[in-house]
Amino acid sequence: MPLKDRSPEMQYNIIGRLRRPAFALIAGAIAALLYAGAANAQTKSVTPAPATAPRKVYVKPSDADLKKKLTPLQYQVTQHEATETPFRNQYWDNHEPGIYVDVVSGEPLFSSLDKYDSGTGWPSFTRPLEAANIRTKTDRLLGYERTEVRSAQANSHLGHVFDDGPRPTGLRYCMNSASMRFIPASQLEAEGYGQYAALFKAKTASKPAK
Repeated sequence: MPLKDRSPEMQYNIIGRLRRPAFALIAGAIAALLYAGAANAQTKSVTPAPATAPRKVYVKPSDADLKKKLTPLQYQVTQHEATETPFRNQYWDNHEPGIYVDVVSGEPLFSSLDKYDSGTGWPSFTRPLEAANIRTKTDRLLGYERTEVRSAQANSHLGHVFDDGPRPTGLRYCMNSASMRFIPASQLEAEGYGQYAALFKAKTASKPAK
């Protein structure tokens, strides 16, 4: 039956069915264009994050270089577990504010804020400045068990830790002066240890005025 002879309702339905594919095609094309535009805009707006600089890995000098860099006593203590003479070493009676670093690698080890007079003749501390820079191992060189303390990066022998220290830790890190280099608080920035300067500024600020 010709379209013109059909009822208006039938004509509407037939025309709708004929137009539907074309409409769907147009709508699909528009949607594809919109999606492509949005994806392109999103791609342009995203800025890649800057690459993180790789952490510098410490490379320990050769034994020959260490002998050139260190004094004979420093070499024997750090590399061969020697022990310096008590009361006759550089830092046992040092009361100046600052930090103590590994004489080989320079890694921060202890702070004067945690130093105390243990009466042993060696520099003693209640705790390390940076726990990550310290490692311990069992030592039986004297025939009984002790806990040896070494630096984490350079593996320098530093001394021993005992459980007879004062509060708050109850520990005594008994160190060899020859294993360490002292950096005064006033020189921390210049020496590259500025992150610790605030510790001593806070200590000074907390002192009551005379």
